[in-house]
Amino acid sequence: MNSVNRRLVNMYELVSSVTNACDLVSPELGNHHQQVAYLSYQIGTQIGLAQEQLKNLMLAGLLHDVGALSYNERHELVESEPPHAHDHAFRGAALLEKFPPLAEAAGIIRFHHIPWNDGEGNRFLGIKVPLLSHLVHLADRTVVLIDKNKDVLRQVRGIIETIDSQRKTKFVPELVDALLAVSSKESIWLDLVNSSLCEIIRETMIFDTMDLNFDDTIKLTKIFASIIDFRSPFTAYHSAGVAKTAEKLAELAGFSEEECKMMLVAGYLHDLGKLAVKNEVLEKPGKLDAEEYNIIRSHSYYTYRLLQPIKAFEQLNVWAALHHERLDGTGYPFQLSGDSLSLGARILTVADVFTAITENRPYRKGLDHKTALQILQQQVADHALCPYVVSILAENIAEVNRVREEAQLEAGKEYNYYIGYSDIAAGKIPRDLVWS
Repeated sequence: MNSVNRRLVNMYELVSSVTNACDLVSPELGNHHQQVAYLSYQIGTQIGLAQEQLKNLMLAGLLHDVGALSYNERHELVESEPPHAHDHAFRGAALLEKFPPLAEAAGIIRFHHIPWNDGEGNRFLGIKVPLLSHLVHLADRTVVLIDKNKDVLRQVRGIIETIDSQRKTKFVPELVDALLAVSSKESIWLDLVNSSLCEIIRETMIFDTMDLNFDDTIKLTKIFASIIDFRSPFTAYHSAGVAKTAEKLAELAGFSEEECKMMLVAGYLHDLGKLAVKNEVLEKPGKLDAEEYNIIRSHSYYTYRLLQPIKAFEQLNVWAALHHERLDGTGYPFQLSGDSLSLGARILTVADVFTAITENRPYRKGLDHKTALQILQQQVADHALCPYVVSILAENIAEVNRVREEAQLEAGKEYNYYIGYSDIAAGKIPRDLVWS
């Protein structure tokens, strides 16, 4: 096995970076995914699930809403369960099931908004619904009843009464019984509102054996790039283009195989912090006001902080998070300059700028690669971009642009399939959907 594949990445750390980013978009959504995962684990333990089932259950809880496209959709899902609630569940499952270690969790996520309806919820669109989907549904609807501005222990009775009144209609009676059994433990409710819930989940040790080799890490981060980009047609193919462009530039610059793979992952995750930015800011057609501009400028800072806990990502985090820094110190968020910016960071910066101006967006056609190169060369003259990296791009412009186009074409096909998940409740699903 080569050295890069011996680099192990803990899957919980990687999954948490994405769910934490999703929850950053609004304080009232903070820790929602972790809360659902934790309460699901407690209920699952109560009904005697095996370790493997608990692991898949917690992964489903941590990722259950990643298919929600916008802040408004996520906020609506917290407030109520609209008829289109199934759409995001099917979208999320469709993305996650492509990665075998997440296939079981994806099957749970797909049906996590199905009401029990006195047993009718055992099937949906002719397909058997897993019991664990109903468990995540119960945990989800329980934690959204917690008012973060009030003492949680004084809310327990009211929350339990509300849930208990919906046994048989919304929830599986046996699962409600399990929730009632664990609800007497004050520690569970205090954990749910603890700001260190991520660490508390880690203490269950259920994820200790979930280390990924780096090839699997690449596959998973490619899926996470889709979760980041598919929120908006403005960014639908961006990370795929940046990742493959950066990988190619790194190869041309003489980086090792391991470093090139790290660069690919850095490209997939460079905009992770954009999950904390509301769609109306990302998609605003006119000029951003000062507040909106500051929100956009914060995204690379969040990328850095979200990836920081992942020990195996120490080097690639520096590459990923510094893609808006400039050699003359005018970039953000750290305003680094000159020798403070490594070659890897400079490569990803050039890849990001090149991809951004050559890719098509809903509001404009991308520039041809010759015009784009002229813009980059002007930024070199302005002491913003690295002359060495831009010279490599110039010498290999056709090849690099082909790699970018192919990656973005593939991502575009996946995006069009992904957004096809709509009106699921009415039976409208992509015909080529393969049920697991």
